[in-house]
Amino acid sequence: MQAIENQDKALDDVQLDPVERLAVAYAPAGLRALWIGFLAFDHRLADAAREGRDPIMVQLRLAWWRDRMGEPVSRWPQGEPLLAVLAPWDAERAALGAIVDGWEARNVGSDGGVALRAARIGALAAIARLGGARDGAVLAAVAQAGGEWLDRKAAANATPRLPRSMRPLAVLRAAALAADDTRPMLRFGTLLRVGLFGR
Repeated sequence: MQAIENQDKALDDVQLDPVERLAVAYAPAGLRALWIGFLAFDHRLADAAREGRDPIMVQLRLAWWRDRMGEPVSRWPQGEPLLAVLAPWDAERAALGAIVDGWEARNVGSDGGVALRAARIGALAAIARLGGARDGAVLAAVAQAGGEWLDRKAAANATPRLPRSMRPLAVLRAAALAADDTRPMLRFGTLLRVGLFGR
């Protein structure tokens, strides 16, 4: 019971941007913590590895998170709110570990973000699997939508059909594709439509 209360408190304390909060609102209740954890974890790693930090300090911070993702949730230290939020990821911790590696490759290495992009898409596939998706076509659609969210220049003409569990991704993708729209009400209306209907 205490673990659930800790997770609920940690979820309340997570800082997401307004579009991310809107996107997460469309996640099925049972998967909302997965989405919040994924987005918050990526933000935390972005801060740990931000430009201008001493590369040794970046590697030490990232190594701490890598070590946690290599351990089962039952061995995680108490007191770090983000770890409480990430507890539902236990079966897919490796996907989060890949994001740690991606941030290191981007900021300490010289891969230009290739590994990070692949890791984020892999984490989206992990959310789909944790939500029950097993079909290869569904996972391919998740990969396509994730790629378009992360790089709108990669957008195809056809909108990928995503399961309900991935509705937040549909909203994030739509926000990225409409980033240059100077009509905020129309853009907001588009996000609401996509959140409700997925397209």
